[in-house]
Amino acid sequence: MTTSDSEPEQRHRARMQRHKALVDARVAQATAERGVLLVLTGNGKGKSSSAFGMLARAMGHNLHVAVVQFIKGSFSTGEEAFFRRFPEVHYHVMGDGFTWDTQDQEQDKQSARRAWEQAKAYLADPSIDLLVLDELNIVLKLGLLPLDEVLNTLLERPMAQHVVVTGRAAPKELISIADTVTEMRLIKHAFDAGVQAQKGIEL
Repeated sequence: MTTSDSEPEQRHRARMQRHKALVDARVAQATAERGVLLVLTGNGKGKSSSAFGMLARAMGHNLHVAVVQFIKGSFSTGEEAFFRRFPEVHYHVMGDGFTWDTQDQEQDKQSARRAWEQAKAYLADPSIDLLVLDELNIVLKLGLLPLDEVLNTLLERPMAQHVVVTGRAAPKELISIADTVTEMRLIKHAFDAGVQAQKGIEL
């Protein structure tokens, strides 16, 4: 600190030094290294977008990644078109579309089971560093898969494997076993003003 510093600058520097000491102490205490289970839920936009951001980040670190998309499947998305450019990404779109479009619960259950069997293969594979299970929360909310089976499989995955689960209405049991949970809260959305889904934003 120099004698030329003003009093506000001195106070700011002192606050930042105290803050840095607290942050450094917390970082020093975080010594565990293992895979984490992340749940992205809530009614707000950005759940899948966040998951695919982590997918890109993991690829930047040369991690092995996979995606299983539940529900989605009746239309193409920008993230699918982008990540399919990379042959090292295991990408599976295994839904039949929104349940209000299919209007067939048995078909929805069969689609969810096929997607889950693919997901289980990755959840047993220690070579997969990051797995995105997109819209799995919706499947669980609708009862299309047994919750206990999903929770047990997630808990029994390889120790170093990261998993990201997205979708509205995450069950409390999943939230309980997750390491990181983020709830996206809707404040306003263009769709409510009559704006259709836009490429690069929702599609």
